[in-house]
Amino acid sequence: MDLLIDSFRSALLLVLSFDHELLVIVGCSLKVSGIATLLASIFGLPLGFVVAFTSFPGKRLTITCLNTLLALPTVVIGLVVYSFISRRGILGSLDLLYTQTAMIIGQIILIVPVITTLTIAAINRIDKRYRITALTLGANQYQMAWVIFKEARYGVIAAVIAAFGRVIAEIGISMMLGGNAKGFTRTMTTAMALEYDKGEFVLAVALGLILMGFAFGINLMFHLFQGRSDAV
Repeated sequence: MDLLIDSFRSALLLVLSFDHELLVIVGCSLKVSGIATLLASIFGLPLGFVVAFTSFPGKRLTITCLNTLLALPTVVIGLVVYSFISRRGILGSLDLLYTQTAMIIGQIILIVPVITTLTIAAINRIDKRYRITALTLGANQYQMAWVIFKEARYGVIAAVIAAFGRVIAEIGISMMLGGNAKGFTRTMTTAMALEYDKGEFVLAVALGLILMGFAFGINLMFHLFQGRSDAV
């Protein structure tokens, strides 16, 4: 108990002192996760709109596959991407392994299904009378899609927030593809694992406090936008 209290006290002081190593680790996490979320949104949001708006053979199967991918373990994604970018892989000549780019690729694969499925859910919650009204007033398919997007905007934003929360807390992809290199690919989760293995709890607890703070803020934002979406 005394160890936990002392570690917590020292970790709090470390956070409040804006320790350089701590800031570098947090910065790496935010950079990698932020870029991954942005790129995944560019692909996942349109995909969600297309699946929700159009009818095509195998639509239910597509949605089922997307829902299944939500539970895909991060270590599986890390293993698959590793097989492609390792020296003996198809993309081995690009030297992507143990770089932030490799981590971003893995994280994009992780959260595209999250953004897509939540976008589909957000659009499906919108009353179909909006579509009928828009078409009755002479709107084309693109204009109708824009109307639906404006009505579902809070749900879409919530989807992106949820994806960021999912990716910033993962460890398997970052560890397998980033290598946990100090000052370059070390994220909050991988640093916590390393410090725990070394028996150094202060930095691990400090990073845990920051990660919990991010988790609380992300969940608060998610429920805020989710609540607005349900109220529309």
